[in-house]
Amino acid sequence: MTKLVILAGMMACSCIQVYAQKEKREESKGKAIIQVFGNFHTGFGVENDDRGFELDRSYLGYEYYLGKGLSVKGVMDIGKSSDIDDYQRIAYIKNALIQWKKGNLTLNGGLISTTLFNFQEKFWGYRYIMKSFQDEYKFGSSADLGISVAYQLDDWVSTDIIIVNGEGYKKIQTADGLNYGLGVTFTPLKGLHIRFYGGLNEADREGGADVINLAAFAGYKCKRFTIGAEYNHLLNDSYNKNSDRYGCSVFAFVQLSEIVSFYTRFDDLCSKDDWNIVKDESAGIIGAQFKLGKYVKVAPNFRVMVPKRNSTENRYSAYVSCSFGI
Repeated sequence: MTKLVILAGMMACSCIQVYAQKEKREESKGKAIIQVFGNFHTGFGVENDDRGFELDRSYLGYEYYLGKGLSVKGVMDIGKSSDIDDYQRIAYIKNALIQWKKGNLTLNGGLISTTLFNFQEKFWGYRYIMKSFQDEYKFGSSADLGISVAYQLDDWVSTDIIIVNGEGYKKIQTADGLNYGLGVTFTPLKGLHIRFYGGLNEADREGGADVINLAAFAGYKCKRFTIGAEYNHLLNDSYNKNSDRYGCSVFAFVQLSEIVSFYTRFDDLCSKDDWNIVKDESAGIIGAQFKLGKYVKVAPNFRVMVPKRNSTENRYSAYVSCSFGI
């Protein structure tokens, strides 16, 4: 009898321990956000002197689920600044937001990710190698202070609205204007996505023109390959009337295995009446990605930049881009 009692006690303790471990797993509602992007690169020809190791960007943060659809997230962005001679690292608060999800409705408030090119960036999927078109050529900011609302109208269509300061996450609000955006995403077939976006950023000074941002994207994704194309048009860049910029980006990648994939991309950037001809260019990239375990990616690639100004030579470079993230 004593042995049976001892055995029953041991089984009860074992069950309690398993239950406690299960409860502990279920109560683990937070997760760390760690992403580090770096590369080694070398130029050729006119870019021959541009070589070395580079730490592009680091994201450090934490996300916590509060229950009943509520969650909070804070992320620090540590990277380069175009205002400083690229020898120093500058830290910014990239996200500091609260999110509420209820059914098909999602609300975000605080320092949030903008919806201007967030969808395209996720579809492209190789942010650590090269930013998506609008981010690469400064058509707008990836985060800003404000609110956004997204609603899934049906299985094949969703819409989102955003209202933010319009000055990005690296600057404080110094003007009275706001940035308004409306996006609609269609999924008529499995894997096929079509998105349209329109935004208006109110002029930040007397006599300035409102900035209008228009974007269209279409992409198809399946297990083995992905293709995507987007067209973007920015009217009154930097609040200057008739200072328009526009361009397209086409990309594709093939998944050969769980470890290896090949990718290619072509960008074409233009300006109205060549007002920004110094920075207008076509750009191409081709390379491969190797997943070294769960958290590390390595992507050797070759790039060519073809300036629109005839007096400027083409630029060629080779990169080995790396990403670590959890």
